[in-house]
Amino acid sequence: MNITFVNPGIDYMIESIMNFQTEKETPFWSDALYRFYPQLDKDYVQNLGFTERKEYIESTLRTVYIELEDVINQKILIYCKHWEDNKEQIINALSEAFEIDCNPLFNELYCNVSMNPISPRYLEEQCFEVFYLNSERGALGVSIHEIIHMVWFYVWNQLFGDSYTEYERPSMKWILSEMVVESIMKDPRLSSLNPYFPREKGGCIYSYFFDMKVDNTFVLDTIDELYSSQGIKEFMKNSYDFCLNHETEIRNHIERSEKI
Repeated sequence: MNITFVNPGIDYMIESIMNFQTEKETPFWSDALYRFYPQLDKDYVQNLGFTERKEYIESTLRTVYIELEDVINQKILIYCKHWEDNKEQIINALSEAFEIDCNPLFNELYCNVSMNPISPRYLEEQCFEVFYLNSERGALGVSIHEIIHMVWFYVWNQLFGDSYTEYERPSMKWILSEMVVESIMKDPRLSSLNPYFPREKGGCIYSYFFDMKVDNTFVLDTIDELYSSQGIKEFMKNSYDFCLNHETEIRNHIERSEKI
């Protein structure tokens, strides 16, 4: 397993950012951009169609990128060193969690160090993003989160034989994959490297999962109990069945939370 940290360039960054600035996107995903770039007028943007919105955001952020390019390139060197210093510990923990030798897997992972405050992952391309404002510890924490997704769906796909197209937001398979990260991250070999763990430090999963309940029980408690009591493949099957059985409650909670 290996990560190459790169500066993907401003063209890539704009496209990545605009994926979360569509007219149908909820504030949960779109608003972070305006918190980190006060140069952008959120109220003005909301009155624009997508084409005009992109032109405005792109024009502003291209100017910002000129000032940030050297910073991003320096961060790449820092992130790379911190990964190399800790990757053996991470690989060992993930190998145990997923009951598979992770050493020969994902030797061509790419991490795009980006201006996008959202950190998407692209499973088939074996690529993910990290926001450039992260410290080296923060970037490693985000990287662990994304690598968990990579290995999770590698094992999942071997188990279920389904399609990678089914693993994207807002599918239930995507929702489950986001919830399980916290349980896996509780391994001290991983949590000790992640400054966003535990929840009191920000959390390593989306915050709307924290108060999600089904039958007056926190969903994450049920997920954690399942994870702690069975092997990874049995856990995948049983946790997914649980989510399907309570899909309406789970989706309604997420929908309400993303609109706040």
